[in-house]
This record gives sequence, C-alpha cells and structure tokens, in this order.
Amino acid sequence: MTIQAEAVVHVVDDDTALRTALTRILKHAGFTTRGYSSAGEFLIEPPAAPPGCLLVDLELPGPSGLDLQQALQRMGNAMPVVFISAHHDIPRTVRAIKAGACDFLLKPIDTQTLLATIEHALASAAAGPRAEQSEAVPAADLNMREQVVLRGIVAGRLNKQIAADLDLSERTIKSCRADLMRKLDAHSLADLVRRADPIVHSQPMT
Repeated sequence: MTIQAEAVVHVVDDDTALRTALTRILKHAGFTTRGYSSAGEFLIEPPAAPPGCLLVDLELPGPSGLDLQQALQRMGNAMPVVFISAHHDIPRTVRAIKAGACDFLLKPIDTQTLLATIEHALASAAAGPRAEQSEAVPAADLNMREQVVLRGIVAGRLNKQIAADLDLSERTIKSCRADLMRKLDAHSLADLVRRADPIVHSQPMT
C-alpha cells in the first residue's frame, strides 16, 4: 500500500511500555513509527505535513492530547489524529471528534482495531475532506426520543444525564443509542458523533 509505505505514525504516550508495544505492532504491520513521551517532545520538531497520523493518549501529563490537537490546528497542520484512552470519557470524546479527530480507541487496544483505524485515518486524509462526508439521515426519519437522545450525545452528555433529562432508565437510553447507531450506520461513538453533528445542526428537529 503506497499510503502505508510513505506514512509515519507518531505515537505520543507517556507510558513507555505501551508506547513501545504500539510502535512494535505498527512497525510489524509495515508502518514507519516515531515515539514521543509527551506533547512537548512531539512539538519540539513537529512534522511539516501529512502523510502521517498522530496516535495520542488523551491523558498526557502536562499538555493533554486535546491540547496537542489544538496546537496542531493553530499551526495549520492537518495531520489526522486518533486518540487513545483508558477511560470512556464521552464529553472529551465528543470534543475531540468535533475538533476533527478521526477516532477514539479505548485501552487495552485490540490490534486489528488499531490497524484498521490507522489505515482508515490515513486513507481519509489522503482522499481529502469530502471523503468523510456521507448522505445525512433526515431528522424526520428519527422519532422524537431518538432526536432528543441524539442531541444529548452530540452535546457530550452521559447516558445517565440524558436518562435523567427524559425521566427514563439508563437502559432505555442505551437501547435508543444502539438504534441510532444502526440507523446512522455508525460503528463507534466517534463515528456516531461525526454522522450526527450535521443532522443536528442542518435543520431544527421536530
């Protein structure tokens, strides 16, 4: 694969053992990798431009992964970003995806999921921003409960918070979220947020 041969995956994680393991997996898959223990170390000499991908821990000491993402944006660097985290932090996941992150992986990270995510991020970046666009599901195709739950998800609210807002059980919200993922053909929370955001903001929901 030409993209894979040319791309450099920059792994930023303060956990030396995990960083070493991730770079080893990626090298074995044919990627060129570089490892960094902090956002500051990466920013000392950031790559000028793609091809490449940033695989970064959300909870870095000092400047966080989100801080690093914002710094790259201020520099005009459009390198695709994939976040990793030990915590299922919905509000920060939504913030990262809205800011342009490609995906969000939870530790421990499945090897095949990691490789597929990196390949998708690189392919999407190479194809350009239009490649990420998909035909939106009209809000009219969602029932009232789904519309409200979708707004809550895009706002970064937790399932229990949405459940409290609607006076419903958390199990009901989880079920509704699963239905939304099916209707929007989303395969992860990051994918759902990307697909939902234009639906929420393109037209008022009934």
